[in-house]
Amino acid sequence: MFKWLLSIFKTENQILSETDIMKKFLVVGLGNIGDKYENTRHNIGFKILDTLAQKESFVFEDAKLGAIATFKYKGRSILCLKPSTFMNLSGKAIRYWLDKEKIPLQNLLVITDDINLPFGTIRVKIKGSDGGHNGLKDTQNMLQTTKYNRFRFGVGADFGTGRQVDYVLGEWNEGESKALQERLEKSCDVIKSFVFGGVQNTMNQFNGS
Repeated sequence: MFKWLLSIFKTENQILSETDIMKKFLVVGLGNIGDKYENTRHNIGFKILDTLAQKESFVFEDAKLGAIATFKYKGRSILCLKPSTFMNLSGKAIRYWLDKEKIPLQNLLVITDDINLPFGTIRVKIKGSDGGHNGLKDTQNMLQTTKYNRFRFGVGADFGTGRQVDYVLGEWNEGESKALQERLEKSCDVIKSFVFGGVQNTMNQFNGS
């Protein structure tokens, strides 16, 4: 009887049914909501999670502070999140879902664009500065630490002085668009490696690839 009542309480309060917290993961793709941002460089986090959803056959649904979806991979339970708070308040959504689902900080992976890396370059890190990225800056402020896993996807820096905002909020050029699908599929492999193999193995296997 007690277990039945506990299962009802858990269903009402948590999305993931997994009881072992070390098997629960939060994967967050950063971006801005709205059609005008859909194919911009700044929305690569959303784009990667949308590709993962296609490959793993899950669907995002609107929820508090973002669109969420879940899937299982090799005994792990993963909550995917696309914050609806816009980039500058990304940390609010991340903090909320970490707390709600009782997911350990070391099981968080935040996916973001990075102008300091050439297009398509993958770099996973376990800590670091925000690098001037407003989404990471808010995440750092909300988590009160720089020690959280982030997956940086290179978008290059082909812009002139004072044109950074226009560049990251601009759409992919023709060459990038042709190469993007392979990079998106590789990015899905990064996420699954992080979930099952751990962050260090993922860094060793994918960084710079």
